[in-house]
Amino acid sequence: MLGKIMGNMLVKPGQAPLFDNPKNYNLVHENVSFTAQDGTKLSGWLIKGNSDKVIIQSHFGTFCCRAGYTNKGKGLMKSYPEDIHFLNQAKYLNEAGYTVLMYDFRGHGESDTGPKEMITWGPEEAQDVVSAVDYISNHPDYSSANIGLLSICMGQGATIQAFGTLGLGDYKNIKTMISVQPLDYPHFLDAMKLPGFIRRSADKYLENKTGIDYEHSSWRPYVKEITVPTLVIQNRNDGYLDEEFVNEVFEDIPTEKEMLWIEAPKHKSSTTNRLAAYDWIGKNPEPVLDWFNKYLQ
Repeated sequence: MLGKIMGNMLVKPGQAPLFDNPKNYNLVHENVSFTAQDGTKLSGWLIKGNSDKVIIQSHFGTFCCRAGYTNKGKGLMKSYPEDIHFLNQAKYLNEAGYTVLMYDFRGHGESDTGPKEMITWGPEEAQDVVSAVDYISNHPDYSSANIGLLSICMGQGATIQAFGTLGLGDYKNIKTMISVQPLDYPHFLDAMKLPGFIRRSADKYLENKTGIDYEHSSWRPYVKEITVPTLVIQNRNDGYLDEEFVNEVFEDIPTEKEMLWIEAPKHKSSTTNRLAAYDWIGKNPEPVLDWFNKYLQ
């Protein structure tokens, strides 16, 4: 019973309602949908800028959607004291001329739940990353555009998984990536300091549901398959920070790379402050724009 409760809390779909809209930021956009290879229908916003450069944003997992994070419906399981609006970065990216594709991973926001039923922290969501790239690559207005990837937590894990297992590196229109706060599922559980018997019970429950051994499932082995210049952003005030893990991930990136350590302000009501970095990105455009401008102009 404890394993089921914990497993559902960590990776059950439907915990990330769509709570914001580009209209609130005066952004010209259209609602779009596209389908992953396994038939899962995904929903998103295409925020329209120049036709020659597109940012694809992949959000973090379970409690997040393309709009960001909201406390709405979270009950006692609030991950951060305030809502985090990913349309903040969409706004400044669009003002700098970029088209922005923001989409919901399977099991999040308005996208369908995949056949595995649960969020997998990368293995299944890697298909969603590829389908988002395919959508832009085949779009009549953006088929010649250079693409930058803004991949956040689980989103960066799914992106790296796609480099390693789904041939994402074969897409020559992808020119660069920003990887925000690398963390895989096993290290996430380490940071939570859950008792071993609860972890084992949750893993057994999830493996029975999905066929995936979550405790030994990670995008980590595929970091060496990244093919584009990559900026890694990590908050030193992240209560879940495993600095050795982040440094090892960075060292294994085989392309041109930079490491940006930030100190996103701690929120007095937050127990972990991990999400503070995601709020920081929306309010500090310079490093994001500098990196993308370097490779997408």
